Amino acid sequence: MLFNSVEFMIFFPVVTILYFLLPHKLRWFLLLVSSCLFYMAFVPRYILILGFTIVIDYIAGILIDKLEGSRKRIFLIISILTNVGILFVFKYFNFFNENAERLAHMLGWNYPVSSLTIILPIGLSFHTFQSMSYIIEVYRGKHKSEKHFGIYALYVMYYPQLVAGPIERPQNMLWQFHTKHSFDTKRTVDGLKLMAWGFFKKLVIADNLALAVNAAYKSPEAVSGLTLVIATYFFAFQIYCDFSGYTDIARGASRIMGIELMQNFRLPYFSKSISEFWRRWHISLSSWFSDYVYISLGGSRCAKWKWHRNLLIVFLLSGLWHGAAWTYVIWGALNGFYLVFALLTRSLREKLSHAVRLDRLPALQKFVKVFVSFNLICFSWIFFRATSFTNARFIIKKIFTDFSLSINFGSAGITRYQVALCCCVVAFLTAVQLLQRSRTLSEEIEKKPLAVRWGLYYAGLILLILFGVFNTSSFIYFQF
Repeated sequence: MLFNSVEFMIFFPVVTILYFLLPHKLRWFLLLVSSCLFYMAFVPRYILILGFTIVIDYIAGILIDKLEGSRKRIFLIISILTNVGILFVFKYFNFFNENAERLAHMLGWNYPVSSLTIILPIGLSFHTFQSMSYIIEVYRGKHKSEKHFGIYALYVMYYPQLVAGPIERPQNMLWQFHTKHSFDTKRTVDGLKLMAWGFFKKLVIADNLALAVNAAYKSPEAVSGLTLVIATYFFAFQIYCDFSGYTDIARGASRIMGIELMQNFRLPYFSKSISEFWRRWHISLSSWFSDYVYISLGGSRCAKWKWHRNLLIVFLLSGLWHGAAWTYVIWGALNGFYLVFALLTRSLREKLSHAVRLDRLPALQKFVKVFVSFNLICFSWIFFRATSFTNARFIIKKIFTDFSLSINFGSAGITRYQVALCCCVVAFLTAVQLLQRSRTLSEEIEKKPLAVRWGLYYAGLILLILFGVFNTSSFIYFQF
């Protein structure tokens, strides 16, 4: 069930109203059943996969909590192998199988293994990582195992963040399901505002930008290099508004019921470095890899070459997490390279900054850092968005060799009006986010007089009605 669907507009208020009408002891059951229905709206039979992993991890968590030593480690391994195994079969088997087949053909070997004809369960990577975080935290002794099977199942299946995160930890979520939450008017208003901003980012900004991006990237040979540059910038804002819009809707819906989800984005495009960007973008995934992979490998507390290796491994895995394709692997590797290169050249860059006296102009220095970081991230988005490595290579080549100043989205079926609208929504988002550097949008609006606040609310509603794209398009991160 998509957040931007008519079904959700009925589902959400009904579930929320029932949540507050029911006694506290029955609320977990309502949310669990509702979450099952929410997930089954996509592919009903895949609920069995979730049910299987939930049972395995629930039992493993209790046994890990009770046992010591090697016996404890056995059940950790069983749980992780189960989760990773299911993820591999549904998401990665065909990718590795196809590459093995190509290699075999190159060597003249016979390769009899066929690809699987299965559909990737929606949001599989998200709830798999959330389940694994529970098991690892119990194994490390940082959280007690959850004895209430229904509450644990709800932790994995909680509908607001089930299919696209944020990827929560048991320390943040489980106690909230046990706590009784009374209806609170202010919290409800805050939640609805956050949801409204999420819908605005998705329907007005992301989906309008998607029209131009899809047209240019579908037929890159038909547009100019400058058009592809603009489309790439548009995609940077599209994917941000699409994903952060989903997160805002999820956090807002959950906040109304008194359950707080973690913040997943903190103005990432204002980052002054690539490392800062990854502390601000998809925070729940970045922190997951940091806590469970990067630190486990030794983090930065090791020889420099090992530190750099650890960064590259984490980002290669992050790229693979996003999708079973070489474009995602290259995207991850490129971001890893950015970080390692920044570490290797830090001293040189500081000397250069001092030589040109840029360090004496802090505002200009900050602008340069943000500008460079943003463009490096946009370049990496080409691999993320391209349909194949060949497609990405063609786009990059055209960007750097076609110096025509023409902007010809029209050849891809996009009018000048649509391009102008895309530029306007990007400018609007940037202006709003400049205001959000010190406080949230809701806090900023609350400072205004009552008449101004309601004027802004009505203006937002009118803009949503006039410029929203109501074609029930899926969220980008649902495919992961």
